Amino acid sequence: MENQTNNEQPQVFKPASKSAQSSSFNSFESKKTTRSNGFGRNIVVPFLSGIVGASLVVGLCFGVPTIKNSLIGTSASTSSESSTSITTNQSTGTTSNLVSLSSYNETGIAVAQKVLPSVVGIKVTYAVNSIFQTNSTTAEAEGSGVIISSDGYILTNNHVVNSSSSSSSSSSFYSLGEALKVVVTLYGDETEYEATIIGTDAQTDLAVIKIDKTDLTAAELGDSDSVQVGEWCMAVGNPLGMNSSVTTGTISALNRTITDDDGKTFTVIQTDAAINSGNSGGALVNSEGKVIGINTIKASGTGVEGLGFAIPINSTLTIINDLIQYNKVIRPYIGISGITITDEIIARYPNMNLTKGVYVKTIAEFSPAEKAGLKIGDIITAINGTAVSSIDELNNLKNTFSVGDKITLTIQRDGSEKTVELTLAEQ
Repeated sequence: MENQTNNEQPQVFKPASKSAQSSSFNSFESKKTTRSNGFGRNIVVPFLSGIVGASLVVGLCFGVPTIKNSLIGTSASTSSESSTSITTNQSTGTTSNLVSLSSYNETGIAVAQKVLPSVVGIKVTYAVNSIFQTNSTTAEAEGSGVIISSDGYILTNNHVVNSSSSSSSSSSFYSLGEALKVVVTLYGDETEYEATIIGTDAQTDLAVIKIDKTDLTAAELGDSDSVQVGEWCMAVGNPLGMNSSVTTGTISALNRTITDDDGKTFTVIQTDAAINSGNSGGALVNSEGKVIGINTIKASGTGVEGLGFAIPINSTLTIINDLIQYNKVIRPYIGISGITITDEIIARYPNMNLTKGVYVKTIAEFSPAEKAGLKIGDIITAINGTAVSSIDELNNLKNTFSVGDKITLTIQRDGSEKTVELTLAEQ
């Protein structure tokens, strides 16, 4: 800044100094002229000098951006609606954009105001069975839920309302029994509303409960398939029982595969928005205040930070409909238990003619698998021509069909490939 000012001073003041010296010289010389030059000496010369000097000053001022902006201003730089402004680095002459945080703040405030009335607190009372006493006692657990209809239906996690869904809920000394009571607290309302469990699904860790109340603010559901990595998001729930808390972050990853303490595998959205105990069942929303996920799991441990996961909302829609209509999820059923054959297993047993796929370990009586003639030891490698190499792939592909659909399994039996047709039944 100082070097730039020193360089400019000769440019700004030297021309003015020269003009002043010329004026003095002309005045001095004019004393030697005749009286007829008095008008030019007293009126014309000062007037012209003033014009020239003013022109130089104004021209130079307009050449300096900060002075120019001060003189004339622009509606873009003074408007309160502007989210960016241009600034000039005087030492380098470069310009940069400065982003206002006002739009960011307004987004967060607007989203919180829209979503908070649609997120509830859930408190569950469980029976506790202990080896140290004959009479059962009770314990409480807390979570969150999302209102999905104005007449009282609420979506939450299965592990919030079902103790049997979490291995962490029991030990060798005690175990949690059934949920004795489920209570819901609404945003801005201290009244406790007792809820009924409509249906639960351990496989997807989802559940639907209902309270006897109408005119509720249902959440607006978004499209989780259109979510992008880096997108702004907000997690809303009741961490550690602190009702109506919001945290913000970004979408860290999509289609992340994780396994919980019970060994169940989920495909989820990863976020760095803080998710803590009690956030389970709450909403993950986008910048439009639309629900894109149900907060479910947080990675914890030494050195772990900012790893939260949510079930994509699109994957919950069929589950929600089934739970409300049938009180359970209707899934197609083959009737086997299996083992994933990996490359390591193939290498370990080179004489067994194994191939990648699902080894049939057991077959249920009267199941579609038994009726179709599947045998223990068969290896399922494809469904309707689509390859499967693990139990998870088999189940995911099978669940794209409906009860009553006919499918063709490609299997390996005794070193040769065969096909088996079966009709899916209800699980």
